[in-house]
Amino acid sequence: MPAADLDARARRLLRTLIAQYLADGEPVGSRTLSRSSGLDVSPATIRNIMADLEDAGLVASPHTSAGRVPTPRGLRLFVDSLIELQPLPMDEMARLRRELPPGPTTTRDLLGNVSTLLSAMTRFAGVVTVPRQADFPLRHIDFVALPDARVLVILVFSDNQVQNRIVQLAKPLDGRELEQAANYLNSQFAGLRLDDIRAHLLRELREASSELRQLLSSAVELAAASFAPGGESDDVLVSGQTNLMGYSELANLERLRELFEAFQKKNELLQLMEVCAKAPGVRLFIGEESGFAALDGCSVVTASYGAQGRVLGAVGVIGPTRMAYERVIPVVQATAGLLSDALNRVATTL
Repeated sequence: MPAADLDARARRLLRTLIAQYLADGEPVGSRTLSRSSGLDVSPATIRNIMADLEDAGLVASPHTSAGRVPTPRGLRLFVDSLIELQPLPMDEMARLRRELPPGPTTTRDLLGNVSTLLSAMTRFAGVVTVPRQADFPLRHIDFVALPDARVLVILVFSDNQVQNRIVQLAKPLDGRELEQAANYLNSQFAGLRLDDIRAHLLRELREASSELRQLLSSAVELAAASFAPGGESDDVLVSGQTNLMGYSELANLERLRELFEAFQKKNELLQLMEVCAKAPGVRLFIGEESGFAALDGCSVVTASYGAQGRVLGAVGVIGPTRMAYERVIPVVQATAGLLSDALNRVATTL
């Protein structure tokens, strides 16, 4: 139901009810609403409006008491139309900046710090997707000869991450050939991503007189193998899962078991976060909106992050549907922005 379909009194009462419920977690009765809303209407009028909101699926009575709680649909309406989000307070922004690593670090270390920080700031579970290493430009490549015509390929990326690969060649290469190959590849391809390097290599290998063939001769095979797709598996980092055990809404043992299994297996969580990464700005799933049964009793708040104009992933928090959305959303949004700034600084050091 769009907020425009509610009159001013109904909007005010719904906003008051949800704010009260988010604060204390208890069903809100008509008497409390009468005191808190500031409306000069009779208790009977409030009860009638509450009945209309219940018929619309925005509030529900959890048991025989007169009190009501918001439904996921009511929370969605509240978040979309009835709250005004404010920028994160300066002291909390300062805390985020202070606790993110200021100096050179690997992307994975930075992302682990972000998930932990989000958990600490919100007291929920902090999540962040790990981008493919191939999404970062190559800084340097080295080769080390191994027995049996094998070569250790050392790839150093712009985010300070190091990736080692072992490639098997048809015949061994000596130290001079390996050094020549490394010098050429570093001079030609440093600063490019692996996908772009592979495209360049394919073009050059099609030309019989290309500089690559002339300089590397028998090392052409090494160059192609070094930048072959590495079969990287996507990942998502989760911190603070045990925080969720402290919320009565999630205290059911079966629900907690399903939730922690989802955190451990990560497949569904990763799918959800990848969807979020494809959309700009903040994404919010309340209850069953996520499409995954393990998250039915939770809300997921995410925002995408990136560097140099490329989206790399998403950060977010998972908590009960009874969360302080007006605070959590700015925390997630600000964290995604600071993470993007940090990754852009790393990229400029290449």
